[in-house]
Amino acid sequence: MSDVHQRMREDWNARAREDAGYYVAFGARGQSEDEFFATAKDTAEGLARELKRLPPADPRSRRALEIGCGPGRLMRPMSAHFGEIHGVDVSDEMIARARRNLNGIPHAHVHVGGGSSLGMFASESFDVAYSYAVFQHIPSKEVVYGYLRDAHRVLKSGGLLLAQFNGLAPDDRYDTWSGVRFSVPELLDFAAAHDFQVLTMEGASTQYLWTAWYKRAPGWAATLRPAGMVASILAITNAQNSEPVAPASGRFASVSMWVRGLPGDAGLHHLEVRIGRAPAVITYLGPPDAGGTQQVNALLPEVVPTGLLPVEILWLGEPVSTPGTLRVIPPGPSVPFLLSVTDGVNLVSGSRIETGCVKVTMEEVLRPEEFGAEMAGRPVESIEHFCTAPRLHRYEFNFRVPAATPTGPHQLKMWLGRRRFAPYPLEVV
Repeated sequence: MSDVHQRMREDWNARAREDAGYYVAFGARGQSEDEFFATAKDTAEGLARELKRLPPADPRSRRALEIGCGPGRLMRPMSAHFGEIHGVDVSDEMIARARRNLNGIPHAHVHVGGGSSLGMFASESFDVAYSYAVFQHIPSKEVVYGYLRDAHRVLKSGGLLLAQFNGLAPDDRYDTWSGVRFSVPELLDFAAAHDFQVLTMEGASTQYLWTAWYKRAPGWAATLRPAGMVASILAITNAQNSEPVAPASGRFASVSMWVRGLPGDAGLHHLEVRIGRAPAVITYLGPPDAGGTQQVNALLPEVVPTGLLPVEILWLGEPVSTPGTLRVIPPGPSVPFLLSVTDGVNLVSGSRIETGCVKVTMEEVLRPEEFGAEMAGRPVESIEHFCTAPRLHRYEFNFRVPAATPTGPHQLKMWLGRRRFAPYPLEVV
């Protein structure tokens, strides 16, 4: 294991010296400080929203830990939510940059980590531990599990762990950039064995599998008992909008339920949702509001009939409320559509192609091998496709600008089989 830790430290030190901002945020090379810290906005806001799961308290009384803090990109905005925040990273080069970037925030502290141990921190000392875009770069599952076990140790009882994993299909070539991948069942099994109550599993089978876990006391699960009919379903809508319908398949085949009175120990291990008697996949269990109402999101079963279907919620195998009703309609036809076109390396440069590479992202792509494109009257070169979200049939297509393409404005023409897309304006520089 020490060899893995040493390789991680050496590789991330080299990346920090080369271009820390690019390797941490993968937006563009040579970013300014303002550009680099602007890339933290959406992630920091998402983490901050999850803090509603904590009991009410003065933020100044709370302590947080970031696992894999890098040069402090997230610690800087997250420090506003805590009276004390710590970051740990395997790379001493990254930590040196974090100290400079966090200068002026006296309650922010960073540390060089030794392997997957958080041994410099006392047990039961943090309210929150979080990690983003870190575990996806670690080449060993045991190292990741080591961080998770020690996160449980340093969290207070009822403390919150927020973590992102690579949920893509397994690969056999893991290194310190393309690290290990996890399935939802693997993570649920680990959480169950280590007394975590799992609240969310969003983005299964994608690179950005987001999770939220509460720390519970040893043997917590063995103390759980059925609660009886204590909850009520107030409303059921499509998870993407407020319509009370969902298609049987496709990107809109998910529901949001507003449920009052769920047991406080409810989590993804012991809570079930059945739609038309078939098990749905719960992805999100929100924090209760002042009246005890929680949002529960679930993906429809892979095979589900259309029509008015009962929606049941069970806790420890027994119903906790009377059933609700959902109208399931036939799905519409699959129509490929374009999500984005960017430079293949400098993603924040948009349609300004600076590296000679282009990245195209599309959804509802059933036959990715039929993708083609041309610029300046010549076919693009070296097309590769990669599925980033199987349920949405989302694909990335990466290719090179045709050789000898002059700089300046161009039209990118794209097609999938017989379907042609409107020309997309690009600037080659």
